[in-house]
Amino acid sequence: MSCTQCFATDVNTIKATIVKHSIEMGVDPAIALSIARAESGFRHEARSAHGAVGVFQLMPSTAKRMGLNAYSLNDNIKGGIMYYKNMYKMFGSMELALAAYNAGPGNVKRYNNKVPPYAETKRFIAKIMTDYNRLKANPDPAMKATTVQQTTAPKGAPAPVVSRVEEKLELDVLDENPIELELNPETFAI
Repeated sequence: MSCTQCFATDVNTIKATIVKHSIEMGVDPAIALSIARAESGFRHEARSAHGAVGVFQLMPSTAKRMGLNAYSLNDNIKGGIMYYKNMYKMFGSMELALAAYNAGPGNVKRYNNKVPPYAETKRFIAKIMTDYNRLKANPDPAMKATTVQQTTAPKGAPAPVVSRVEEKLELDVLDENPIELELNPETFAI
C-alpha cells in the first residue's frame, strides 16, 4: 500500500485528535499522548525498520485486522488507542499493557504475565510512564482545551467519561415542595 494519505500534520492538530479519540474511546488522554510521543514524536510520517507506520507506529496488518488503515492519520490514532485499550483489558495494568504494546501480547504471556526481560521494552515503559506522570501533573494544552470532564480511574485504565451537564433538574422533596437545582459540571460525576 502506498502512503498517498500520509502528510505532515501540525503537532497540535495531532495532539487534539489523540485527546478527542481517547475521550471518545474511554482512555486517559495522558497515556495516549505519552504512547504517541514515545512511538513517533507525534510524526505521522514516521516509519520503523520493522514496517510500523504513523503516529502510533501500527503495523499495517494489525490495523487491517481492526478494520483500519494504518496510513490514515485518523485511523492510525484510533488504532493505537484501541490496541492499547485491548492490551489493558487483556492484562489489567498499565505496565503490562505497555509491555504488550511494545513486545506483543504473546511475549507478556510467555513470561507469565510479567514484563518481558527485554531492555527495549523496559525503556519503552519507563519513558512512557515518565511522560504520563508529567502530563498528569502538568496537562498538555490539548488536554486542557477539551470541555469534557473525566472521572477518576486507575492509572491508564479506560476511564468513564462525563460530558458537561448544563440543565436544571426538578426534584420532589419529602414535604412535596419541588426545588430546582443547578448542577455544576466541575463537581458532577457519574
